[in-house]
Amino acid sequence: MSIFVWPNAQIDHSKTGDIIRSLMPSYRPIAVVLPAYNESAAIAQVIFRIPREINGNRVLAIVVDDGSTDGTGDAARAQGAYVVRHLTNLGAGAATITGLRAAQALGADIIVTMDADGQHNPEEIARLVQCLIEGPFDVVIGSRILDPHGMPASRFVANLMLNALTYVVYGKIVSDSQSGFKVFSRTAAEVLDLRSSGYEICSEIVGEIYRKNLCYKSVPIKSIYTDYSQAKGQHFLNGVNLILGLLTRWVRRT
Repeated sequence: MSIFVWPNAQIDHSKTGDIIRSLMPSYRPIAVVLPAYNESAAIAQVIFRIPREINGNRVLAIVVDDGSTDGTGDAARAQGAYVVRHLTNLGAGAATITGLRAAQALGADIIVTMDADGQHNPEEIARLVQCLIEGPFDVVIGSRILDPHGMPASRFVANLMLNALTYVVYGKIVSDSQSGFKVFSRTAAEVLDLRSSGYEICSEIVGEIYRKNLCYKSVPIKSIYTDYSQAKGQHFLNGVNLILGLLTRWVRRT
């Protein structure tokens, strides 16, 4: 069985033999996808804090090493994560798409995405998964805007501006369009038609939720802002690229 990834991505298959051997477990697991680029300083602790099971279902950590040069993949593998590696850095969106497809290949019924830099609290995974199940919802979005305590003012304002830009491009709005902490049902993950390679993937997911008539809910989450996570987040150049990517999509739609 193949693991489908970002189109035309070069994958280091020498590092994924354990994935192939473990495909199709006896029951469907919950997958936690962590796109990661040069996150060796944080990735091990993030994986360690991910619950090993939720409601009796095994939880699998899938790290997409997006061409890291600092041993991110080795650090993740040492913590028991499945690692899929891009041979070159393709971007957060491409890594997310690869992770979603790897999770589907592993038979996951529920797929969580979260940041690898420690900004998201792994202890909140179970609460978001439970929300998806009890809804039932197709997608649950962890929203920092609904619980902004401790969020730097610059991040808060930037997120509101990007919410507005997401509305301009896709005609839809959610409270935190740029959140990387989401939970998808398998059905939702299968119908999403995602093509963004960069950070604009988050806004594209919002557009796809509405385009595919998926049922979603935003729930408050607390983000952990450290010097490290803020340095690794969407800095100025990434923000410019994100805006340009969204504006390009808007021009194509008009």
